[in-house]
Amino acid sequence: MTLRERLHAWRYNLVPDHIIGEILEKKWTDSAIPFVVLVATVVGFGTAIPGFFSPYSLQESTRQLGEFSLVVIGMTVVILGGGIDLAVGAVFALSAFAAIATFFIFAMPVWVACLAAVATGVFIGAINGFLIGYIRLRAFLTTLVTLIIGRAVFEILIVNFAGKAQMSQVYSELWDFIGDDTILGASVPVWTALIIAVIAHIALTRSRIGWHILAVGGSRRSAHNAGIRVRRMVFLTYVFSGFTAGLAGFLFATRLSGAGIGTGHGLEILALTAAVVGGNSLGGGRGSIVKGLMGAIIVLVMTNGLIRLGYGTGTNQMVLGLLLAAAVTIDIRWLKNRHKVLNEMYVAPVYLKMVDAPSAEAGSGTKYELNSKLSQARSIGLGEVEGPEDVILDRNDNLYCGTRHGEVVRFFAPDYTRWEVFAHVGGFPLGLAFDKDDNLISCVGAMGLYSISPDRKVTRLTAETRRSLTSIVDDAVLRDPNDLDIAPDGKIYFTDSTKRYDAHDWTLDSIENRGTGRLLVYNPEDGSTKTLLDGYHYTNGVTIAHDNKSLLFCETWTCRIHRYWLEGPKKGKAEILIDDLPGYPDNINRASDGTYWMAWLGMRTPSFDLSLRHPDFRKRMTRRLPQDEWLFANVNNGGVIKFDDSGKILMTLGDLDGMAHPSVTSMREHKGQLFIGGILNNRIGVFDIEGADQNWTAPVDYWGGK
Repeated sequence: MTLRERLHAWRYNLVPDHIIGEILEKKWTDSAIPFVVLVATVVGFGTAIPGFFSPYSLQESTRQLGEFSLVVIGMTVVILGGGIDLAVGAVFALSAFAAIATFFIFAMPVWVACLAAVATGVFIGAINGFLIGYIRLRAFLTTLVTLIIGRAVFEILIVNFAGKAQMSQVYSELWDFIGDDTILGASVPVWTALIIAVIAHIALTRSRIGWHILAVGGSRRSAHNAGIRVRRMVFLTYVFSGFTAGLAGFLFATRLSGAGIGTGHGLEILALTAAVVGGNSLGGGRGSIVKGLMGAIIVLVMTNGLIRLGYGTGTNQMVLGLLLAAAVTIDIRWLKNRHKVLNEMYVAPVYLKMVDAPSAEAGSGTKYELNSKLSQARSIGLGEVEGPEDVILDRNDNLYCGTRHGEVVRFFAPDYTRWEVFAHVGGFPLGLAFDKDDNLISCVGAMGLYSISPDRKVTRLTAETRRSLTSIVDDAVLRDPNDLDIAPDGKIYFTDSTKRYDAHDWTLDSIENRGTGRLLVYNPEDGSTKTLLDGYHYTNGVTIAHDNKSLLFCETWTCRIHRYWLEGPKKGKAEILIDDLPGYPDNINRASDGTYWMAWLGMRTPSFDLSLRHPDFRKRMTRRLPQDEWLFANVNNGGVIKFDDSGKILMTLGDLDGMAHPSVTSMREHKGQLFIGGILNNRIGVFDIEGADQNWTAPVDYWGGK
């Protein structure tokens, strides 16, 4: 390795560029900027103003925060549903007056006053919801009109009845307790806001109605086409906003026992700013209650802090306006450019120098020299199957394969002309294996490990393993389970080819070539899934060795075959068995003579091998060229090889014409014939093996006769 190559290897293999992309991909990054603003605001004003966070000051501020947070929660739900509610200030004021009038003027119990305030808010919210949801008026104009009318009605009521409320002699300990006392150190408004926030968060993230609201906010047309009652969902968001504003108005009334002309004035702007500054998208469908609460704290701390510093209303409004403008700008630009940024940052190639391998070209005279023997293979299901990545036969000689349509197809022996859909699994069934009870186990791309019983019942066995403590991406999830085999004790050993990409993004993984593949084991006795090996370049085919003391598995992008020891002094260790393959290995399976068959997905090319030593070139390629012009691993020309336990190559089979089996991903020997599958093929091939045992079958070899 030259000095330049060594520097390249250090730069691209040791500097974790990929972490930036993994962080940006996380949903919580949308909350990163609001969280930073929150911390800066709290620290800034706490430092600049002595006693700003003293116990007494905190107690008074949190009362306001509880009331304000309720209004923000309602506004957040409306925004998530794709709307806007400018009437919350008027609803808040009218609800506060309703509570004061009910309690002080009409001398009704506290619970009736609360009910009156909430009913006022729900009633106005229902009017807005009906006009916007069912009549389909514009949300901005409708709630603006409601705001104007509501403020006018409130001011008329205050002028005529405020004096009666102030002169009232009505008293209630419960009223004063709600307004002034605390529970476990926190005021009633704070506890109320927390309870409503938790309920709203659970409803939005864990209930059907919440999912429907987010769907409506994301795209009303798509939600309608999906069968969601869009008008009802819009109506309910405004009713909920009226409810929270009404409840906040009641709490305000208990705190001050009165209301004035300025009650609720400008509250709609404060609530809107808080919801958006917290990270909720004005476009709808993207955000959370937690983000709204963060925004509420930012806005309240900022407004109170500016007042404590001596700045007037004009300065306050200007700062909030600038804050709202910045939040909207960031939201729009990030939403528009998020995928561009991820495309720029996520794919982070590493340096890899491949081992020189003998040529596989016809006439080269090497141990890997390909031929056209596979072109003589007969076809099964020509044009009837699409993408049979793996093939397998049962005890009755019936043939099974997965298809890209999420189905497992069964061809009936002996002529394999009749077929049926054996089971619909979903995803893309890849590796297949029969257990001792004749259950068909399958690795399903992007879904996990599944079992199909003889009576066709589909059961998920596992879809995750234990998460790594140092991983940013959720590597507990099985993203690309590929191939499997079953040991005599029933444990299922299988590969998860990459932790960073789904199965359909294998080209990105080949270009990046980062070691994110792993070998796992599923224990049916306790249902646990454990990672045995990690850090391999696209782990693929796996088979239990004939002696059942070890297993063999492929590392596709480095063109290697490894042995992992299950027993003996090397138990738990892996070693390289073959490291000079001129092609990309895929599935491995047993042969009848104690050796092994291995599929070649495609052959190495000098150009791609060279590009692996230039990660900077591959990085520029993914950023500057459209994907259909990228240079990636060749999968258009493959074959089959046979090797023994020492790694010695015994036979090669190919299809140089590329007409029948240009790419081979699997093969199974069964009664003297080799059944051939390919993820890019539209058929299953049958090749007669000269000198093979005409009675040997894998089910008997694994589990014995029945």
